[in-house]
Amino acid sequence: MKQRYVATCAVLSVLVLGLLAVPARAQPTSLRKPGNAHQQAAAPTVAASPSTPPAASAPLAALFHAYSEQQAQWFPLIGIYVGDNRYNDQLPNDQTRAFRQQQRQSYGQYLAAVHQLDRTTLSADDRVSYDIFEYLLMDKLDGLKQNSWMMPFAQFFSLPNTLPLLGAGTGAQPFKTVHDYDNWLGRAHGFPVWADSAIANFRAGMKAGAVLPKVLVLKIIPQLEALAVADPAKSLFYGPIAKLPASFAEADKARLTTAYQQAIATDLAATYQKLAAFLKTEYLPQARTTAGLGALPGGTQAYPYFVRDYTTTSKTPAEIYQTGLREVKRIQAEINAVKKQVGFQGDLPAFFTYMKDEPKFRPFKTPGDVLAAYEAIHQRMAPNLTKLFGRTPNTPFEVRQIEAFRAASAAAQYWPGAPDGSRPGIFYVPILDATQYSTVASRMEALFLHEAIPGHHYQFSLQLENTSLPTFRRTPGQYSAYSEGWGLYTESLGKELGLYTDPYQYAGALGGELHRAIRLVVDVGLHAKGMTREQAIQYMMANELISEQMATAEIERYMAMPGQALSYKIGQLKLRELRAKYEKQLGNKFDLRAFHDQLLAGGAMPLAVLERTMDEWAAGQR
Repeated sequence: MKQRYVATCAVLSVLVLGLLAVPARAQPTSLRKPGNAHQQAAAPTVAASPSTPPAASAPLAALFHAYSEQQAQWFPLIGIYVGDNRYNDQLPNDQTRAFRQQQRQSYGQYLAAVHQLDRTTLSADDRVSYDIFEYLLMDKLDGLKQNSWMMPFAQFFSLPNTLPLLGAGTGAQPFKTVHDYDNWLGRAHGFPVWADSAIANFRAGMKAGAVLPKVLVLKIIPQLEALAVADPAKSLFYGPIAKLPASFAEADKARLTTAYQQAIATDLAATYQKLAAFLKTEYLPQARTTAGLGALPGGTQAYPYFVRDYTTTSKTPAEIYQTGLREVKRIQAEINAVKKQVGFQGDLPAFFTYMKDEPKFRPFKTPGDVLAAYEAIHQRMAPNLTKLFGRTPNTPFEVRQIEAFRAASAAAQYWPGAPDGSRPGIFYVPILDATQYSTVASRMEALFLHEAIPGHHYQFSLQLENTSLPTFRRTPGQYSAYSEGWGLYTESLGKELGLYTDPYQYAGALGGELHRAIRLVVDVGLHAKGMTREQAIQYMMANELISEQMATAEIERYMAMPGQALSYKIGQLKLRELRAKYEKQLGNKFDLRAFHDQLLAGGAMPLAVLERTMDEWAAGQR
């Protein structure tokens, strides 16, 4: 059930979407040295491409440009994350058979065109782009063979959940000019048609036996109902009107107020109510009681595709399952060592229980206290960033609390900022009850490293800002094994960045890695080994520090997104493998800052392409 319109750290891995086209060989943007995110000095730019690229680059660049222009029109929601506001008034209907057929034909044509080019005549940079583009197209064509369209959305990231993030006036959709306000009205007008097509696809799934698990449908319905607010003034979508710029003419204010009230009532609230009613009365009775993809028609054959898609490897589910078991055992041994260090008497489950329940680990009174604690982590580690990174992004950064309507089912996450710096990258934190927010159970230091700095904020922002890359390579959220592998890898940098001085925070960091190892076991278990939802929840609770509520939310996330949870650990293991290999090969010539900068320089890519690229870098270092 590969979700569309995903735009966060956890799952920005579904589609290569709309971008602002830029010259493929443009000069790179300048970057800044690490340190305080708001006060950084200029640093060397990425090495520029040759002023006269090989002749073979021209047709390749033209192909990339044409592809990116097409994607910008097909998937305009992602355009706003990379500074392309040309289609901000549009919400195309991607739920139709005709749209899927159009994609299938187009991607096949692009693949044929790229295969007509002689790869050996390209520059080194263009060979990397060629390899990524070829992989991307082949993966998309494989994805179109799946029956995911019969399950248009679930509880964990979806267009219905994304629209309020854009339309509330605090997200990526701009609301600065009258034209911006009119743009959102155009986008809102497209939602009813999209929803009707989604309902038709759900019904097709009902006929084919390809339906969502009942427990997921029960989570979706209240999400939709919360957005079906009868009074427009009480809707999240009324936020832009509540904050109308004083500079607008009075006539525009009056017109927009009326138009937004009508759009909220007819295009948005009514559509959310229609979706909720359909799922509750028609779909829920036919939803399945099983958990895994293997229970669906063709699901046994589909799961290996999702494994390939999210890990960008040829590893089989069986291999990944065994890797998970080994990693769980190894990491638990490391946590046991911390348990002995702090003098805790009792077994590992008792230690987990202590870290979860101990009142001293819950010092907060308000959500603001939690957010301030994350900023304090930022300030503690900031002075050490120059030791590990030569380049950091220009894009500003901030921490925010996740909105109430999605907090119960949302994990901590990162949303990319605008490449021109006009919108910050945002680390969203779910805080249901600040008094119960645990510094250890939430793994605060490791979580900040992963979701914020130097994790996804560095990775996404540097990718978006680097205009030396072809446009299609600047799209955030591609290749989850790379992006989530990077996020998990950065959690291991805590001690090098001056964190994890508290053994309980280090135990929490190890617990975070353990959690990703457990994902390998339960994701494969759910979708390929017949593990039930309840068995997966119990396995998770028996082997790590996690509440039943959180374990349930996690397992249901894996049920909604088969294979995505594998990407973290598989990607991290590859990055650790590469670091160890080059440390051994280069000896005292190994420069950790240069290694990290090179990992991030080319943006997200399949792991095999990344390894070839990094091997060439290491050869150059020698």
